[in-house]
Amino acid sequence: MKAIIWTKYGSPDVLQLKELEKPTPKDNEVLIKIYATTVTAGDCEQRSLKLPFWYRLIMRAYVGLKRPKRITILGMDLAGEIEAIGRNVKRFREGDQVFAATGFMRMGTYSEYICLPEEPKEGALAIKPTNMTYEEAAAVPNGGLEALCFLRQLNVQSKQKILINGAGGTIGTFAIQLANYFDAEVTAVDSTKKLDMLCSIGADHVIDYTQEDFTKFGKTYDSILDVVSKCSFSDSIGALNQNGRYLIANPRLSHMVRKIWFSMKRSNKKVIFGTVKLKNEDLNYLKELIEAGKLKSIIDRSYPLEQTVIAHKYVEAGNKKGNIVITVVKR
Repeated sequence: MKAIIWTKYGSPDVLQLKELEKPTPKDNEVLIKIYATTVTAGDCEQRSLKLPFWYRLIMRAYVGLKRPKRITILGMDLAGEIEAIGRNVKRFREGDQVFAATGFMRMGTYSEYICLPEEPKEGALAIKPTNMTYEEAAAVPNGGLEALCFLRQLNVQSKQKILINGAGGTIGTFAIQLANYFDAEVTAVDSTKKLDMLCSIGADHVIDYTQEDFTKFGKTYDSILDVVSKCSFSDSIGALNQNGRYLIANPRLSHMVRKIWFSMKRSNKKVIFGTVKLKNEDLNYLKELIEAGKLKSIIDRSYPLEQTVIAHKYVEAGNKKGNIVITVVKR
C-alpha cells in the first residue's frame, strides 16, 4: 500500500511517499480502505514540532527524541470503507462506509489502509453520513468533534453572544455552524478573504482582524472561543460579560501563568483551557446533524496523496479556508 512516511522533524519536505505492507486487523479491529483524509494545522505542528515548549517535550518523549519512531504516518481524519473485520467485531460489517478521528497519539491516515479498534480508547469511529462524499466526510471528525467539545465547555445557550477568534479554519467553521444550531448569536473573527464564507455558514457578525481589534469595540460577549490563541489575555477577559467564559483552545505557558493569577481575583468570569475527548457517540451526533442539513464541511482545496507535501506547505502559509483534503484513493 502507498503511504506518506514522516521521516524526521522539520519542513514539509521530510514527508516521503513509500510502499508499505498492508496491515491485518486484530480480533477487535477493522481494516479500513481510506479514500480521503485531511491536512490540518495540528498535522503541520506535529511534523515540524512548532509547538509550545512543554508540549514539544511531551511529543519528543512520546514520538521519538531525535526522529519519529512511535508514529511514522501523520493524519488524524479519514473517510473510507471497511474491507475486513476482526472476529470479535460486532458494530461494523465489511463494506460499511465510515469516517473516523484517530487522535494525536495514533494518527496514521496518510495511507491507503489503516486498522482501528471497533471501540477506540482514543479516537472515534462511525458510519459515514449518507449525504456526504468521502472528501466531505473526511473533513468532519477532528474539527467537528473539537468544536463540539469546546462549545459544551463554554456551555453555549440560546440567545447568548459568542465570539469565535480564528473562525475560518478547521475548528472554527464547525464551531460557527454548531453555535448557530444552538441558537447563539455568533461573531466570527478572521482575515478579509474569509469573511464572506463565514457569513455563508451562519455568522451573524464578522470582524476582519487585519483591520480591527474586537477587544477595542466596547462590545462584550457571553463566551469567547479563541482557536488561534493569539489574543491579549487581559483584553479578552475585558470583552466578556459578567459570568462570561473565555476558552483558549491551544494554551501556551504564559496563558497557564495568567490563569493562575486570574483565579486569585474575585471575578465571576471564567478562563478555560480547551480539552477534547473524542467519542463515538459525539461523532454519531455530528452525523445526525449533517444528515439533517444542519452541518456541512468547508473544503478549500483537495490534493492527491502524492501531493501531500504541497498540501502541508499550503496549510503552513496560513491562508486556508476551512479544510484541506487529501484524496487517497479516487472513487
